[in-house]
Formats: sequence, C-alpha cells, structure tokens
Amino acid sequence: MAARMTVLAGHLQTHETIQTPFKDELIANAKAICAPGKGILAADESQGSCDKRFKPIGLENNEENRRRYRALMIGAPGFEKYISGVIFHEETLYQKFDDGRSFPEVCKALGVIPGIKTDKGMVPAHNGAPGENETQGLDGYVARAAKYYAAGARFCKWRNTYPIQNGTVSPYLIKRNAETLAKYAQLSQMAGLVPIVEPEVMIDGDHDIETCQKVSEKVWAAVTAALHAHGVIFEGMLLKPNMVVPGSDSGKLAAPVEAARATITTLSRTLPAAVPGVFFLSGGLSEANASAYLNAMNACTDLPKPWVLRFSYARALQSSALKAWQGKDENKEKARLAFLHRAAMNSDAAKGIYDADKDGKGAQASLFVRGNAY
Repeated sequence: MAARMTVLAGHLQTHETIQTPFKDELIANAKAICAPGKGILAADESQGSCDKRFKPIGLENNEENRRRYRALMIGAPGFEKYISGVIFHEETLYQKFDDGRSFPEVCKALGVIPGIKTDKGMVPAHNGAPGENETQGLDGYVARAAKYYAAGARFCKWRNTYPIQNGTVSPYLIKRNAETLAKYAQLSQMAGLVPIVEPEVMIDGDHDIETCQKVSEKVWAAVTAALHAHGVIFEGMLLKPNMVVPGSDSGKLAAPVEAARATITTLSRTLPAAVPGVFFLSGGLSEANASAYLNAMNACTDLPKPWVLRFSYARALQSSALKAWQGKDENKEKARLAFLHRAAMNSDAAKGIYDADKDGKGAQASLFVRGNAY
C-alpha cells in the first residue's frame, strides 16, 4: 500500500504559475489600476469604429482627427482623479499629444497607467455556429508585447465575443476562446504586461436575463479553467466581462439591483478571489444605466465580492463628449466637461454613491451597436 501511494504521489503535480521576471511589477500594476473610485478609459477603438463614431458629427476619419479625439479626453484637466488606466489603440500609443509628448508620457506624468489593445480583431469561427467569431493576433505576439512595453504600456486588453443564439453558445467557441484568452494572458505576463481578459457575452439577442446568466457562468468558468491550466498569475491580471442583463431585443430592461445581483452571483461562482479587480464593459448600455448597474453592484452588501468592481468604458464615457465636441476646437472645453462629468459619475458608481439625479435625460440614450466590433 505504501509503495502504491508513493507511485501515485509521484504522478501528482502541484499547480505552478508561470516564471516571469515581471511578477512583482505585474501584481503592483494590477493593484494600482484597482485604485479606489477609479476605472479605465477604453480609448482603443479601431479605425473602423472611429468611422462609426465620427460620421454622425460629420468628422473625417483620418489619423490626425483620431489623434485629436484621443487628446480631447487625455487633455481634460483632472481626469486622473477618476481614471487609473487608459487602453490605447496601437496607432495612438505612438502618436503625440498636443505638447509633443507621447500619450503614454502624458499619462505617466499624471499617475495614470498606459495600456494597449493587443488583439487583431475577429474572424469567423469556422467550427463554431454561424455568426460566431474568434479573435486573432497570437502570431508574433511575444515580439509585439515587448515592443509595447518598451513604448510605455504596462497593461493590455484582448477581447473575445460570445453571441447568444437559441439560448446558448457553441461548445467549440467556448473552448476555443478560453484557450486563446489564456494564451494571450500567459504571453502578456511573460512580457511584463498586466492582461485584461475580456470574455464578452454579447447583449445582442432576445434572450432573458436568466439565459445570459447561465451562458456567462459557463463561459467565465471555462476561461478561468484555461487561465489556471496556462499558469497565469491571477494576482497580476484583471477581468473585463459583460454585465448580466437581458438581450437588446428582449423588450426588457433589468432593474439595477436585478442586474447587479445576477452579475455578482455569476462572478462569485466562477472567478478566483485572487484576481484583484473586475472592470466591466458597458456593452451598449446607456451612460446612465452603465453607471446605475455598477453602482448597484458596489452598493450590494449581502453577496460575496472579493474583487473590486470598477468600469472600463468607451462609449459610456465618451459619447456625450463626442457629441459636444463635433470635431471643432471651439467646443473642446465643453466636450471635456462632458467627459469629466461621466468620469465623475462612474467614479461615484465605483464607490456605490452614484446619484442618478445628477444626470440629464441625454444620459438615458441607448448606445447599443448591433454586432459591435472594435
């Protein structure tokens, strides 16, 4: 019996995380991004997404206007009171702010951590269900990550999407996307970048909130298992999930408390407590609802929340500012005030003290874009 136990013990291995010289730095940066009352500005829209943002205001989508758009937000005085990190598109990482400094240099001077979107967009998932996509960009990733680190980035983001169709997501997509996200996270940590892992169960569809919760639980559990198998350092990563809400075509709008409880419950069943922070995407919610739902999560006191719950918004932080700006320099101050207002509202939501009465009717406008791609 003793001999048999010795053989069995010899075949059992303890879990080990990856070996990286950046371990302490990763953990410190992840913790810094989780600063109280602060969130992330997702300024990583692709050229195609910028085209969608610029057309309604009649602004030409060119490199200089994209630079001006980024500078509009980064130049808002005092934005660092609400924002701990900024996710840049690769183009922006190497562009210059108005004073000639790089965007990462401007952020660092303000105590804001620069980040970078590292995925290369989506392609059809040929072995999945029709309409499903997987994300590309792992080829040559190590060299790219090292280049981004040298340019000043200290965290990164990779997005995978999961559309709910007929109440479910294909097993192929769940496994494929989990493996991709885990490999991305592993390679990022080897290069010194804190990986933000983004498994987005899409809001598109007519499903109810219970279906969103079931699918999200299955997706997030698979991602966590893959991260564990790849030796990812949980303390040195962040999660950027969807909120658990009904589909955009369901005709239903969840109350903040309902969405909050469903989301926290799903996270508590799937995400290790070692992960320091969860930074939600807004996913097409209105500016007001993105704040109200996050607020309800932080105000909740009777469910387990071992991680901080914060925001990583693009449209829900910038839409009002973009409308106020209209691409005109004379509107810059007004646009920056609109951006700072939204940043302040979400900062309050991250503390559980958001007051909806401080928002106007415009904040209720839907920001949903069907099949949204960055």
